Amino acid sequence: MTQRLNAMQQSPELLKKLVELGALTRNVGIEPAIHHLLEIRASQINGWAFCLDMHVKQARLHDERELRLHHIAVWRESPLFNERERAALEWTEALTQLGPHGVADEVYARVSARFDDRQLSALTFAVMAINAWNRLNVAFRTTPGVLDKAYGLDKAGLN
Repeated sequence: MTQRLNAMQQSPELLKKLVELGALTRNVGIEPAIHHLLEIRASQINGWAFCLDMHVKQARLHDERELRLHHIAVWRESPLFNERERAALEWTEALTQLGPHGVADEVYARVSARFDDRQLSALTFAVMAINAWNRLNVAFRTTPGVLDKAYGLDKAGLN
C-alpha cells in the first residue's frame, strides 16, 4: 500500500491543533495507561495499522505489560483490566462504533460511575481525537512505522 499524501505537509496548522487536543486530554486526571488502552482499542476497531502500530509501541515504552496489549481486543473476558479501564474501553467502543440510537443509557451509567464529569468529558475528547487520527491515516494510507525514528518509537524494540 502506498501513502496517498502527507497531511502533515498539506495541513500543518490543522495537525498542530489535533496534536494539541490530544495533549490536553492527558492533563485531566485520566491515567496514562487508560489513554494507551483507548487509543489501541479504537485503532483495532477502525482497522488501521499505522495508529495501532504507533500506540502499541508507545504503550510498551511506558511499561505496559505485553500480555495486556494482547488482551485489549478481548478485554471483556480478560481478568487483566480493572473496572475503570473496563469502563474506558466500553466507552471507547460505544463512541467508535456509534449505533443508530447513540450511546445506551446503561453504558453511560456504567462509565459515569467510574469517571467524574470532567474526566468523562476528557475521556470523550480522547476517543474523538484517536478516531480523528485513525480516519486521517486511513484516508491517506500512512505507512506503519514510518515515523518510528522521529517519535522515538524505535526504542520500543518491536520492529
